[in-house]
Amino acid sequence: MTRTLTPAASRRARWRGPLVAWAFLAPALLLFLYFKFIPLFTGLVMSFQEIRYLDSTWVGLDNYATILTDDAFRSAIWHSVVLALGTTAGSLVLGLVLALLIEGPARYLWFIRTAAFLPVVVTMAAVAEVWRIMYHPGDTGTLNAILGWFAIEPQPFLADEDSSLLSIMGMSIWRGTPYDMMIFLAGLVGIDRTLYEAAAVDGASTWSRLRHITLPALRPVFWILFTLAAIRGLRVFVEVYVLTNGGPNGSSEVLMTLIYKLGFQSGDLGIASAGGVLLFVATLALTVLVQLMRRRERA
Repeated sequence: MTRTLTPAASRRARWRGPLVAWAFLAPALLLFLYFKFIPLFTGLVMSFQEIRYLDSTWVGLDNYATILTDDAFRSAIWHSVVLALGTTAGSLVLGLVLALLIEGPARYLWFIRTAAFLPVVVTMAAVAEVWRIMYHPGDTGTLNAILGWFAIEPQPFLADEDSSLLSIMGMSIWRGTPYDMMIFLAGLVGIDRTLYEAAAVDGASTWSRLRHITLPALRPVFWILFTLAAIRGLRVFVEVYVLTNGGPNGSSEVLMTLIYKLGFQSGDLGIASAGGVLLFVATLALTVLVQLMRRRERA
């Protein structure tokens, strides 16, 4: 005999599932609220103020005007953009090449994939410190010693204004490539193998198969990785702080390190907050732009 629920019991049963889910989510949401959203709103308010130790003065958009007109900020923004573009392009290309080289079912490939992925799981501060030692400008530096084998003069790397940003970019590419490689490997698994077999029967070359089968199939993966890598490049901080701290002479100063120095060393919390807001807006705009481009491509 079936039992018919009353309207009140039916409503309670319908709400029980969502209430249980929200009860489990509540602790994490409270932590996010206290440590993320409240500081985010506080930083937004501070970006319109001149912060002092005892009081604060509302200055409107003056902090943003200072950022957009200050040479140090414009230089830091330019360095952030260059570093983001170079890191994104380098890690995507090398990640795809590595994924194509080690993609397959062979037993020994699991070891190669694990070894290639190790840079991602190592703490960024530790990675940057190791590379700082490797970039030592003297003859005893690791990279300069290797260059000496090929009769190449020692390079200044981090100690020169013309090469400091490129040196940081090289380390960032080295660390970001394994992550992109694993995502590309996941995308390659989803490609129908019969397409390659049919192309091989038709006499298509390896380059033709890569161009007309692999790359179009990996287009969604490219969009995802481009967004993640670009955001990672714009928000770079630890590697610059450990390797050069923005030097020499500000040649590798990026927006994050400049915000840190203004906020925690100079005490200009209002301008630092405005810089953080602009960085958040740039990241949000980049994400929205990529999503719009993906939707347009699908249409």
